[in-house]
Amino acid sequence: MIAHIDWAAPWLAPWRQSGEAIAQQVLAGLAQPAALNAAAQNLWPAPARPPVLFVPQADLPPGKAYEQYIFESKQCPTREGLHDFFNGLMWLHLPLTKLRLNQLQAAQIAQTGIRPERGPARDALTLFDENVALLRAPDALWDALLAKDWPQVFGALRPLWNESKLWLFGHALLEKLVYPRKPVTAHVYRVCPATEKIADLDAWLAADVTAEKLASKPFAHLPVLGVPGWWPGNEAPGFYDDVSVFRMPRIAVGTACK
Repeated sequence: MIAHIDWAAPWLAPWRQSGEAIAQQVLAGLAQPAALNAAAQNLWPAPARPPVLFVPQADLPPGKAYEQYIFESKQCPTREGLHDFFNGLMWLHLPLTKLRLNQLQAAQIAQTGIRPERGPARDALTLFDENVALLRAPDALWDALLAKDWPQVFGALRPLWNESKLWLFGHALLEKLVYPRKPVTAHVYRVCPATEKIADLDAWLAADVTAEKLASKPFAHLPVLGVPGWWPGNEAPGFYDDVSVFRMPRIAVGTACK
């Protein structure tokens, strides 16, 4: 399935340079953990240490929680395939944020133990890790997105997308978009700093995210293929009239940038 990744897709642009090289190594026969480790060594040459090392999934001890194992060992169990491939890419590009999410998960496990149900905080942390997109946008566009005012988001305010920046972070979200479908929807987290640098974004996000904040569900919802310039079909009349995808609004929790 790694061969099916379309690296020309606009949502992959921030991750393409390293991601395509790692994918080529995997396609040439290198195990996925080894390919990710080689990329990590290039980003953090000795004596620096990568935030985690990638190990085969079989290294995860039976009965040990995945997040707890990463926290204690600084090793990330990694399966072959798209899901863990994109997870690895996020570890390489936003290591401070991934470490922060892992620390918060480990803290929740320490408080509540491992239960059949994760609870609101761990659910929110997992949702963020799996399905979040990061959006820097003018207030008017963000407010309309929160309100699911689709005629404003993709109509009257469409030019504001040129003043915005959207990064896809959730590795399950990126996996789903290898086979793009109109209903694929991201949980959108608002980014405040006016930065184009991934390292600056990473530092800000790692400092901003807390379990309590995520549990309050500070997300907007965005059908990703509706983003102007990201999918040719959204230029067609009636694309945004599909109410099974562009759904009616519910009450949402706002996030102001100050």
